[in-house]
Amino acid sequence: MSKELCGYFAIGLTFVAFIPYIRSVLSGQTKPHVFSWLIWGVATFVVFLAQLADGAGFGAWSIGLSGFLTCYIAFLAYRRRSDHSVTKLDWVFFILAMISLPLWFLTKDPFWAVLILTTVDTLGFGPTFRKAYHKPYEEQLFLYIVMTVRNLVSIPALENYSWTTILFPATLSVTCGIFIIFVMIRRASSAKRLARLGGTEKHLRPIPRRRR
Repeated sequence: MSKELCGYFAIGLTFVAFIPYIRSVLSGQTKPHVFSWLIWGVATFVVFLAQLADGAGFGAWSIGLSGFLTCYIAFLAYRRRSDHSVTKLDWVFFILAMISLPLWFLTKDPFWAVLILTTVDTLGFGPTFRKAYHKPYEEQLFLYIVMTVRNLVSIPALENYSWTTILFPATLSVTCGIFIIFVMIRRASSAKRLARLGGTEKHLRPIPRRRR
């Protein structure tokens, strides 16, 4: 598969991942954590700029698209108040990420910028992991599954291979994979606990909002 074809495929997978997720947020079935999505959106878009600076070319555009769509989901999460359960631990992750984010600007080396931003993006998973532990059915795993594949596909689409261009998509793919396994384990545990109480899995799922 050519680099250009891999690039188009990665962009297509980005739309495949995000469009159902956005619809799910709008319907109330999925309740994203605003802190996580804000951190991811800003960090992802800046990584996109750093990748372009290091010659990533067309292969970086799926990352840029992800940054834009992620910021939009953060906006939806804030506007719709999707998650009211912001804890002190969430604030710790958010503050650490926000403090770390400007550090990329202090280095002239794109690699260190991407390393810092990848760390920031990983910190962004903190509030979502915490929330998924208590409410594993309020996240849509389809997005994370497709994003795992998308990030793996985006790597061969890169026009220049270096730690600067590869680190972010590779790390994000691994983190998404870990999150998928984590949520599946929590869902299985919650379903077993509810079954002992005489309930069923459907009682754990958020109820969609009715359209007016």
